[in-house]
Amino acid sequence: VLGLAQLKPAIQIFASIIRHNKSMASSVDQGDNIKYILVTGGVISGIGKGIISSSLGTLLKACGYRVTSIKIDPYINIDAGTFSPYEHGEVYVLDDGAEVDLDLGNYERYLDVTLHRDNNITTGKIYQQVINKERRGDFLGKTVQVVPHITDAVQEWVQRVARVPVDSSDQIPQICIVELGGVIGDIESMPFVEAFRQFQFNVGVNRFACIHVSLVPEPRTTGEQKTKPTQMSVRELRALGLSPHLLACRCATPLNQSAADKLAMFCHVAPAQVINVPDANSLYKVPIMLKDQGVHHFLLRHFQLDCGGPPTHVSLDDWHELAKRDAQALDEVHIGIVGKYVKFPDAYTSITKALEHACLDANLTLRIEYINSEDLEQGVGGERRVAYHNAWQRLCSAQGIIVPGGFGDRGVEGKINAIDWCRKMHRPFLGICLGMQCAVIEFARNVLGWRDANSTEFSKDTQHPVVIDMPEFNPGDMGGTMRLGKRRTTFVVDQSVSTVRRLYKNAPYVEERHRHRFEVNPKMVDELEQQGLRFTGRDGERMEILELAEHPYFVGVQFHPEYLSRPMRPSPVFTGLVLAVSGGLQKRHRMRLLSEQRSIDTEQVQLVDRLKALDGPSSTSAIVGGEGDVDNQ
Repeated sequence: VLGLAQLKPAIQIFASIIRHNKSMASSVDQGDNIKYILVTGGVISGIGKGIISSSLGTLLKACGYRVTSIKIDPYINIDAGTFSPYEHGEVYVLDDGAEVDLDLGNYERYLDVTLHRDNNITTGKIYQQVINKERRGDFLGKTVQVVPHITDAVQEWVQRVARVPVDSSDQIPQICIVELGGVIGDIESMPFVEAFRQFQFNVGVNRFACIHVSLVPEPRTTGEQKTKPTQMSVRELRALGLSPHLLACRCATPLNQSAADKLAMFCHVAPAQVINVPDANSLYKVPIMLKDQGVHHFLLRHFQLDCGGPPTHVSLDDWHELAKRDAQALDEVHIGIVGKYVKFPDAYTSITKALEHACLDANLTLRIEYINSEDLEQGVGGERRVAYHNAWQRLCSAQGIIVPGGFGDRGVEGKINAIDWCRKMHRPFLGICLGMQCAVIEFARNVLGWRDANSTEFSKDTQHPVVIDMPEFNPGDMGGTMRLGKRRTTFVVDQSVSTVRRLYKNAPYVEERHRHRFEVNPKMVDELEQQGLRFTGRDGERMEILELAEHPYFVGVQFHPEYLSRPMRPSPVFTGLVLAVSGGLQKRHRMRLLSEQRSIDTEQVQLVDRLKALDGPSSTSAIVGGEGDVDNQ
């Protein structure tokens, strides 16, 4: 009895540890058996973890499994909404209005799923959640620490989000791919690495896999693939408690056998677990590349999903077709993107992808010209005079122009000048968000004669505020205060008047994602429309789509159509731009109308056949609405 009394404190501590582990395990095993794949990076950032994660998800989805994705960004920001595009590229917007990392755009495009705000984890979100719990007293006075409170919060977040349906089946996903941003060894990612070190034991070894994506450089001076950086990266990963199940080697040229054998020896993996991911001329080849090396076979065996036998037939026919089109298309379209962030093309990733999707659909190759809108502004002199002439030369050589969104007045006058040239020269034009607003400003100045027409974002004192701030706009906090997420736009004209409505197959409305603080002033719409600028799509009093009559393709949209473009389902407005450039827009319209007419004719024939099959001529006559010959009716 005395001995038990002395051991009581230790027994209590041990019991508390057991209860904690059981609670963590039970939170995972409540009615699901989700498998988790952690994708980490080594040596350098921006190595392609997002594309590999997306391609891996595509491959597993082709195996017949439901797949979801989570992106972890170790920065302290709550979300990506206040980032400059020069920091992390574009800000991607989800259906629910979340402003997230651009990698979630890759997930949605490749997997054809709809993700949510919690699919993007940041250090700021985790710490905010834990601190809020501490303020409420949820920790009962305990000292709140990185371990276990932060690490537990990460695990609980991943487990909760992994159960959220992301596709039309509305069923819980079976596999969750988690991409950890940055590089192993970064100080800001340490709590997440520790969380997954614990996580692998909480979920079980057959439900967790780690894929390490690392660079295998090939210096020009030696021409030899160097494995030491990857060896050191894997050593760092293993020292932190995680061992890779697959080693994805990024290299300029295919990984040679001697380098693969050396990596297998020093990185504690079998030779078959070293995956060769060289640079490819088309990103649509990456899922095929992973399939050819049997990545899906290894993972399904590891997760015990194939019951010891080969998985069902894996079809990547659509991706083979995309890669084939990308390689074989001969005719080229030359599109200019006039923006203020063109020095960093990742700022326009979704627009670039949407153009690629549209060109693949039309069997065309794409050449993009990035044009700095500041260089198009009048009055540029001195050293920038050459840049001014070069910018206008590149603008005039482009077959179609896109003016994308942005914030602030820098480069706006250059965008307006480019739009003025497109309107006068009948050059196909697509304005997105701010691009649409600039089109309204240009039209008001040069057609209506309102020389001071402007947006209140750039000029508070203008006498003609054709673009104004929305009532919901909060001039205080900048993050999350815009009009965000998917919203409905209703067409207010017939397809005979609206090219955009025809592109959307005569749908009465469209639902697209938004991200803006300013809108077209509804009080000035009548005067603009009287001069030929038609607002063909609206959301109540908000102008969402504008078109210009007597122009090959002059379209502005307040929403961001690029966010919902998919490789197999390109955005209609981007398709319209590409077809207008290539001369195939009217042909596409005629083909669609012919297809609709054939469909109507088929339905009429089927209706007559059903009428003939009715019992007795009296019932037939009653249904067709009169007496006489059924065929004539």
